[in-house]
Amino acid sequence: MLPYQRFFLENGLEVIVHEDSSSKMAVFNLLYKVGSKNEVPGKTGLAHFFEHLMFGSSKNVPVFDRELERVGGSCNAFTSPDITNYYMSLPAANLETAFWLESDRMLQLTLSEKTIETQRKVVIEEYKQRYLNQPYGDIWHHLRDLAYRTHPYRWPTIGEKLADIEGYSQDDVWDFYQKNYGPNNAILVVGGAVNTEQVKILAEKWFGPIPPIQIHARSVLKEPTQESKREKEVFYPVPTAALYKAYKMPGKNEPGYLQADLISDVLGFGKSSILEQRLVKSGKLFASVGAYVLGSIDPGLLVFSGKMESGIDAREAEKALDEVVGEFLTKGVAGHELEKVKNQGEAMKTYESIQLINRVMNLAFYANLGHPDLYWREYQTKSKITAEEVKTWADQLIRENQASVLYYQPKHS
Repeated sequence: MLPYQRFFLENGLEVIVHEDSSSKMAVFNLLYKVGSKNEVPGKTGLAHFFEHLMFGSSKNVPVFDRELERVGGSCNAFTSPDITNYYMSLPAANLETAFWLESDRMLQLTLSEKTIETQRKVVIEEYKQRYLNQPYGDIWHHLRDLAYRTHPYRWPTIGEKLADIEGYSQDDVWDFYQKNYGPNNAILVVGGAVNTEQVKILAEKWFGPIPPIQIHARSVLKEPTQESKREKEVFYPVPTAALYKAYKMPGKNEPGYLQADLISDVLGFGKSSILEQRLVKSGKLFASVGAYVLGSIDPGLLVFSGKMESGIDAREAEKALDEVVGEFLTKGVAGHELEKVKNQGEAMKTYESIQLINRVMNLAFYANLGHPDLYWREYQTKSKITAEEVKTWADQLIRENQASVLYYQPKHS
């Protein structure tokens, strides 16, 4: 178990403290319950855009990074479809600086036209470099749009298209800030050489006066049941073909999620996995192959993906993939294979927990799912899943009418 203390401020901010006297450092993690799924068509990418804006200036902090570096700290952030997460590491003796910096930008971020235009240029350049001008860079634009019809998971966090980023008005940005960046829409986790009483005092001092925001009921459109296989073939100047085959699966808190996670591990995690052994080591079509789940809160995707050997067509590779997966569905998973991936998962969890920042982030992520204890409850539930349960869920999820397949083919000049 991860030891922690948990309390709430009157304005709704959830605060979790993880004391670890073995470190002289502190990690300060602030999770906002907003991601790209909270956007609307035509204004996609705002959550990620806002992540950039948050590293500008606020009323009392001219340059965020500079103030943190002065006290020996570092920071970063990321945006996902479900959350936006900001984190800092700094000497525990300077912990109050983190409270000052983070509370100031929660309450009074500078959203001047100059700041917005500067970050707009940065994000547009990122979009071009990472998604338009990089081999295979736009795969998730295609795959998400193929797999989802109505749910906002159908666009990536960077945004659906460049025109959306180019079109944000100052009012759009301000509205997004007011609707999402408040104490009652956030979870703060502080870990390291800290104590709960100290964190309570600092949380009340710096975040207590911030008024709660009005949280509007977010009616995220539910994705309808997929009735038939979806396919898309695209041609780009890439060295070799790539194949992405995704199946619908339950969301993070739903029955079947953990079974789907185990299915992906047995079939496609690591060098000893079934797909690696059959399709890469013993086959001639795949240069690499893997399977994974997206880990999303709402119903997500179980993905099989691979790059082909030179000259191999992605459709030909799909037949080989289907054959191996079909054998798995017929035979089910052997008990020793299931235990192996469970042990690998346990080892990974243990390894992750060595780093203070991983422990702090996990407390934030699982608090966002409903309760910090879900981290260990999930592990305990997963360890008891039987081979029969895995097969039952595999039969239910891996069906052709639930598949969305992207054939990413080389374009020859």
